[in-house]
Amino acid sequence: MSIKGIIFDINGTLIDIHTNEWHDEVYRVVSNLLSYQGVNLNPEVVKDLFFRTVQQQKQASRERQPEFDAVAVFRDIVAQHASAFTRTLSHEQRAQLPKFLAEAHRAASRMRLQLYPGVQETIRQLHARYALAIVSDAQTVYALAELNTVGLSGFFDPIIVSGDFGYRKPDPRLFEAALRGMKLEPAEVLFVGNDLYRDIHGPQQLGIKTVFFKSSDMQQEREDATPDYIIYNFPELLNAVRYFEAER
Repeated sequence: MSIKGIIFDINGTLIDIHTNEWHDEVYRVVSNLLSYQGVNLNPEVVKDLFFRTVQQQKQASRERQPEFDAVAVFRDIVAQHASAFTRTLSHEQRAQLPKFLAEAHRAASRMRLQLYPGVQETIRQLHARYALAIVSDAQTVYALAELNTVGLSGFFDPIIVSGDFGYRKPDPRLFEAALRGMKLEPAEVLFVGNDLYRDIHGPQQLGIKTVFFKSSDMQQEREDATPDYIIYNFPELLNAVRYFEAER
């Protein structure tokens, strides 16, 4: 097998991250920030509005695996609850506010953000030989910034993020978008991920070989998803690549 490219999931594969979007403290922070923009809502209301708007977005979608848009969530909240003070803000301030609030919401909910051991050196080695890309269920407003924070900016092209498309993995269209961006065929790439359904079943629908990174102790069993190779620590990916390269 001649490998020309490798596509990665982000969270749970490259990045060890823990967030808690349900924590009340998250909405105290967002409520306080909103008050400085003339939007006066108590934290309980902000929390309810956030999850209700996310659910409404998904229910309005016709996709089998709908994805929400975090920036649009806060755009709706601000638009529906803006005050006269809010309307005195400059056009630029109001235009940037939903993105700023989405970032603040993510920052307040984030408890841990770090690379798995060996990720950076492994990625550097692979980048020297292969085209690298991303397909991730996430929001661009924070996915790109988090890649930068952990030192992985500049290694991946394209970066396909579900929030920009309105649907999530295992939808094959996300993997197809990555293949188009890489200008490669399914038989020329590997996909590396940590979820048997989204990251293994998804790309296998297109004939992409898969590497399952068992990064947690979470039990995953699916009859329709058998990875082509399993790794238990990230540097083992180099062995997986050699294994596929040796296939005839």
